[in-house]
Amino acid sequence: MRRTLITLALIALAGCTTPGDLLKGEPSVSKETSKDPKSVALCIYPEWQEYQSTATMSETVDGYRLVSGSDMNGQTNDVLDIKRSANGSTVKLYQRMAWQQVGRSKVTESLHRCL
Repeated sequence: MRRTLITLALIALAGCTTPGDLLKGEPSVSKETSKDPKSVALCIYPEWQEYQSTATMSETVDGYRLVSGSDMNGQTNDVLDIKRSANGSTVKLYQRMAWQQVGRSKVTESLHRCL
């Protein structure tokens, strides 16, 4: 019984994903827009909050970052990195399980609508 509990605890810990972990991988969506980073972030953020009430938006040195995930298990599911570019903004969406879109349609729909 004790071994089973230890194994389950290790599996749960191994599944934790941070924003930094997601940013190390390849984005599932990468787009350019003529809009400035603040306009893009303010357009997308309300729908991310509807998708996940714990979603956060923060200003970075060169743009904005939106993060959604679960407080209960320490998982970061989505990171949207919006950076200032010469012609507006570069927008990259990183997703923990990009193939699994059930219930996440607002994330990508808001991205495409706001660009």
